[in-house]
Amino acid sequence: KDNTPGCTTENVEFSALKGEFDKADTALLGVSKDSAKKHQNFIAKHDLKAPLATDAEENGLSDALGIWTEKKNYGRTYMGMVRTTYLVDAEGTIARVWNKVKVKGHVDEVLEAARAL
Repeated sequence: KDNTPGCTTENVEFSALKGEFDKADTALLGVSKDSAKKHQNFIAKHDLKAPLATDAEENGLSDALGIWTEKKNYGRTYMGMVRTTYLVDAEGTIARVWNKVKVKGHVDEVLEAARAL
């Protein structure tokens, strides 16, 4: 979700290393349920280098991947995105998946895996 601590940190860190991902022939794309307008504001506010796509439609990509799911926090139940990263190879095959991502150190792990492809 745009402008939340985890998503902000993750997007800023991936943006900071975009040049390294480019050298590894790896494109970056962030996806969430936020609107295109909210994404535009988020990109501008944090000078993000990777594009963000909206997946606001019901039964969209996040539903198909099973990462839009029921969550529980402090006794409250709600629908939310499970922070997940997919590394897709040049043939379009998912080469690696990181589920329930912890932001700290994640960008370095993904970059290392991208370089290894």
